[in-house]
Amino acid sequence: MKLARTLQLDISDENVFEKPAPSGEWAISGGFEFSNWSEAELKGKARQAFSNGWYSIESGGRASFVGVCNITDAELEQIRAALAQTFVDHYGAPDFDAAYTVACDEIDQMRAMCEDFEDNTLLMVSRTLTELGVEETYRSRAPQDASLEAFAVHGSVD
Repeated sequence: MKLARTLQLDISDENVFEKPAPSGEWAISGGFEFSNWSEAELKGKARQAFSNGWYSIESGGRASFVGVCNITDAELEQIRAALAQTFVDHYGAPDFDAAYTVACDEIDQMRAMCEDFEDNTLLMVSRTLTELGVEETYRSRAPQDASLEAFAVHGSVD
């Protein structure tokens, strides 16, 4: 089973995102955050997050790159619950149960995409605002010599 973790390949995310995600956090597209936005709200760092930012489930930060890697059942359940709680706490979900269903859908969409790629593949997202809403496109870069472990910590430090 695969998902993706945030990567900071250089310091640029520190400069372009209001809240940059540290390397190694589980990530999803995060386009939901912009579903009710208009062109007027897309300025400065918010525009960069909209245009090219993956959403970190743990910190709510943004990253320009994510890397595909394996995820365990236990890790998957942990981030489903964390994202559901974020939907309740920050995005107006009525309760945890309703939010959990949406969180599972968001994560499952990302998992399905990641299953198509080798471990350590880099993924990038691009968004545009259309009359129909947010449109996302994805690009990938095949793994090179370095493994994801060179950039992200997997598992717990405990």
